[in-house]
Amino acid sequence: MDADVIVVGAGLAGLAATAELADAGKKVLLLDQEPEASLGGQAFWSFGGLMFVDSPEQRRMGIKDSRDLALQDWLGSAGFDRLDDEDKWARQWAEAYVDFASGEKRPWLHAQGVRFFPVVGWAERGGYNADGHGNSVPRFHITWGTGPGLVAPFERRVREAVAKGLVEFRFRHRVDELTVTGGVVDGVSGKVLEPSSVLRGQASSRTEVSDFELKAQAVIVTSGGIGGNHDLVRAQWPKRMGEPPRRMISGVPAHVDGRMLAITEQAGGRYVNRDRMWHYTEGIQNWDPIWPMHGIRILPGPSSLWFDATGKRLPVPLFPGFDTLGTLEHIMTTGYDYTWFVLTQKIIEKEFALSGQEQNPDLTGKDIKAVLGRARGGATPPVRAFMDKGADFVVRDNLPDLVRGMNDLSGDNLIDLTDLERQIVARDREITNTFTKDLQITALRGARNYRGDKLIRVAPPHRILDPKAGPLIAVRLNILTRKSLGGLQTDLESRVLRTDGTPLPGVYAAGEVAGFGGGGVHGYRSLEGTFVGGCLFTGRTAGRAAAKAVS
Repeated sequence: MDADVIVVGAGLAGLAATAELADAGKKVLLLDQEPEASLGGQAFWSFGGLMFVDSPEQRRMGIKDSRDLALQDWLGSAGFDRLDDEDKWARQWAEAYVDFASGEKRPWLHAQGVRFFPVVGWAERGGYNADGHGNSVPRFHITWGTGPGLVAPFERRVREAVAKGLVEFRFRHRVDELTVTGGVVDGVSGKVLEPSSVLRGQASSRTEVSDFELKAQAVIVTSGGIGGNHDLVRAQWPKRMGEPPRRMISGVPAHVDGRMLAITEQAGGRYVNRDRMWHYTEGIQNWDPIWPMHGIRILPGPSSLWFDATGKRLPVPLFPGFDTLGTLEHIMTTGYDYTWFVLTQKIIEKEFALSGQEQNPDLTGKDIKAVLGRARGGATPPVRAFMDKGADFVVRDNLPDLVRGMNDLSGDNLIDLTDLERQIVARDREITNTFTKDLQITALRGARNYRGDKLIRVAPPHRILDPKAGPLIAVRLNILTRKSLGGLQTDLESRVLRTDGTPLPGVYAAGEVAGFGGGGVHGYRSLEGTFVGGCLFTGRTAGRAAAKAVS
């Protein structure tokens, strides 16, 4: 044997699993097709958002949360409807994850030095009935240091294990097969790729230089999802959402290719819920790209007016930040794969945040003075850079010029000035009264009842066409690939299951490749703050279970 356990994928789930294995004294080979610069995977690029339930941060902000309320929200969002089959284990993982988020998760991370921004965000607000989709209360906790701050303690633990001789990195090792002997997976084989000096996230060479085959008592697959493989995204696009977008941009690097899903399937594992996926509707092209078709997601407050490509306002409750997948489904009925935000300078200064650690240097760099500047007003430097250089931004002093800019940018000439003005003026009439029938106005006023939103996330209600709030801004929003919600079906010990429901001997899976637990812990929709947290939870579970199983 070359090791006790082989871990395939050096992202956050792989690091968490490896750290647990090393703590148990097991010898581990950690493989990844990318160079060492990409250690930490997608989590490194993330905002580091984590869902906690009834946390100290929530209580300090006056938020009353509970395990029962969180589970109600999770199940209302997930919509599990395959409980006898593909959702059997996902539903059990969902309850286990809510228990984790309301119990051990925060103290476990806190003990490793992870800290959190004091203002709790309110993602996926829903807008339906109490038992429907969305977070009833704010639960989105930003890691102090964002993604790098979350990766750091697990990378540290693994590097300490390397120094002790328990863990060995094998970068540029692309796994092409899980080897099977007597029905038991006993290792991996594949190609060693040529050395690469590309920077983190950049596309690396696929030139092969040699073969490898490695043996172990167990293999843990932690290879991520499919978001960088647009062909696979389109092939698995759910029929309920119509035809897949003709054009998408990428929220993840090119190496997030989904290869290990098919490879594990070939060895006998079961891949379920492949038609469930989580892509964002507020994507903008990165003016300074790192990976191919690099897109950034806007994390919007609730005030921007949202129009489809033809200039029709999106229906209730498809407001910014309320229902990602519901908005995506609606967009795909319009015949176009882009939409528009129309807003003011006053709104963008208060409400626009950009997802990703590199777009939040104040939080990533743990710069308290710079973070406090967010409460003083003004767009953050990354947002200002997109306004100046971003291909999807139109900034004008008046509505006729704005519409001309929108039509010039899209090339479709679909926006009619008279009709767009009619809709905006109708909304503006409602804003001048304390009463309204416009539910978006009701929602943004309700949001400002939460002091976290009032402080840094929601602009004071005002007329879009008020010259004092200008200039006017239009942002073309693209479909941004991000997460696959389905994956390898696993039991509560992270063992990969076969089509007959029995464990595939020798194989575990964690992170996105396992649908963040059970082959789809989120069901159809996410509450947000549950992706990197899902990698940690499943990685920890897989590492501990494999450590117990191997001699």
